[in-house]
Amino acid sequence: MEFGLFVQGYVGKRAETDPEAEHKVLMEEIDYVVRADRSGFKYAWASEHHFLEEYSHLSASDVYLGYLAHATDRIHLGSGIFNPLAQVNHPVKVAEKVAMLDHLSRGRFEFGTGRGAGSHEILGFLPGITDMNHTKEIWEETIAEFPKMWLQEEYEGFRGKHWSLPPRKVFPKPYGASHPAMWYAAGSPPSYAMAARKGLGVLGFSVQKVSDMEWVLEQYKTAIRDAEPIGDFVNDNVMVTTTAICAETHEEAVRTAASGGLHYLQSLVFRYHDTFPRPEGFPVWPETLPPFNEEIVELLIAEELMICGDPDEVLRQCKRWEQAGADQLVFGLPAGIPYEDTLRTIELVGEHVIPKIDTDPVHRTTRFRRAAAGGTA
Repeated sequence: MEFGLFVQGYVGKRAETDPEAEHKVLMEEIDYVVRADRSGFKYAWASEHHFLEEYSHLSASDVYLGYLAHATDRIHLGSGIFNPLAQVNHPVKVAEKVAMLDHLSRGRFEFGTGRGAGSHEILGFLPGITDMNHTKEIWEETIAEFPKMWLQEEYEGFRGKHWSLPPRKVFPKPYGASHPAMWYAAGSPPSYAMAARKGLGVLGFSVQKVSDMEWVLEQYKTAIRDAEPIGDFVNDNVMVTTTAICAETHEEAVRTAASGGLHYLQSLVFRYHDTFPRPEGFPVWPETLPPFNEEIVELLIAEELMICGDPDEVLRQCKRWEQAGADQLVFGLPAGIPYEDTLRTIELVGEHVIPKIDTDPVHRTTRFRRAAAGGTA
């Protein structure tokens, strides 16, 4: 199992007391990725969100990832996600950005796509449309065109229901003989199976706990055996995200988690991601969950809803994900946790956890890509 980091420009309530909060958050998250690169993490994923006050101010993630391509050496950089709906980002421009980032990172880019998880965000770009299901049709029409734009000397062009383009040469082409691994942000069993049939890896942002891996893998790993990849290769990969806090002692980790305002982040998730199933009794915005105390944190740990503890505990908790079959475990940074404590988590995991689980020096997606390009995996 490989490890990654997820950043999203979470501001939260910091702006209420600090006029430079937005800037500081963006700069701090750059530091997290740079430190993760040095600590042995293999992937860093950056969101693309629009209009989501406090929850995510990372809208121009292509610019952000371009900077990170220069600031890092080994870590793969992924779009989590680029939204390829023509009304949000024209598909040709998305293909160009992906290829450019692939060059800037020297083949370290990972292309994650999706349709968005909230009506406030996505329907802002679709005037007159009130149904989020409409976005599935647009995505389905578009996704298979990207490998053609990258691999055909002159893209054959496209005429669809939602966008069109005459034959054109699309530049730049990706770095090397193949193209970046392709991923889809899936949230339901049918979506996992659909992604697998297309040969796409899955970004499991909606996986909450280890036991959820059972239906994730059953749907995905069965379907991918018969994949008809839309790209150059099958990206047989399931990535899952979880919150992680590591400290020198269990007590310190729990204390850090309890003081981090994690309840507010969870409340914002359901404020904006209205396609996610809402747990029974969950408060409706502007009401929020009550603050987490140490007792609640201990319960979340016991229910395997977060990784938290000293290095030995975190190692055991990560191994549970590995045993469940996750190909990649990504830490959605515990937004609200102080900068120094977040860096400490990255460093402790890099020193005590990753070397004992991820012993392969080569990225999983690199092996797939090399094989597609005719090299050795």
